[in-house]
Order: sequence, then C-alpha cells, then structure tokens
Amino acid sequence: MRPFTAAAAALIALGAAVPAQAADGAPTRERGFFLSISGAENSWVRGVMLRCEPEPKGPHPQARKACEAIHRAKADFGALADDPRVCTKQFDPVTATAVGTYRDRLIAWRKTYANACEMHVDTGHVFRF
Repeated sequence: MRPFTAAAAALIALGAAVPAQAADGAPTRERGFFLSISGAENSWVRGVMLRCEPEPKGPHPQARKACEAIHRAKADFGALADDPRVCTKQFDPVTATAVGTYRDRLIAWRKTYANACEMHVDTGHVFRF
C-alpha cells in the first residue's frame, strides 16, 4: 500500500472512530468520503472530505452534485455517470481515490487516469475540487 493511501485510510478510520455531538447531546457518527487526487508519483496531492448524509456538506465546492452522483451510482465509483466531453491525448497521469462509508459499507476505490480531463469525464462532479 502506498504511503498516501495508508494515510488516507488511517484518517478515515480515525474520523469514523470519533463520534460527533448531535444537537440533543447524543453522540452521532459523521460519515462520508475522503476524496483525493494526486499527480504522477504523488508529485502533488489534493483532498477533501465530503459528507452526503443526512444532507451534503463539507468543503467540497460541488457537494450537492457530487453526493447526487454517488447516490445514483450506489457508491460504486466505477459506475459514476460519464460527463460527455472530449479530451486531448495528453499524458499527465492523475490518481483519484475515495475512502469512506456509504450506508454502513466501507468503500475504498482508486483509479489512475491518463490526465485530469479523462478523470472528470469518468467521475463527473465527484472529483472537481
């Protein structure tokens, strides 16, 4: 396992283990996804936490659209709806990673694309941050 993937998995596990406080004082578990994008050989990394339930929230700039896409795909990141665009053949690989929970299921997904455009076509709004 690459160091970044291990760190992302550890971060999610830690976040799932620490209960949040509900408005009535009862502990609740915050669930969601840690989404990340990295350049070739982890030359750069960006990540964001996305929470979809009970409603979309978090620092993801398109949280509502990203959560809708994830719900439609039932958190199968390989089945996200394509965004019909044409990309160049430029080779500048990026790796997209999603780790988290969806309806009490642990989700861990990772895919490397030839370039960022191909990633956006394949994943829609989910990795646009």
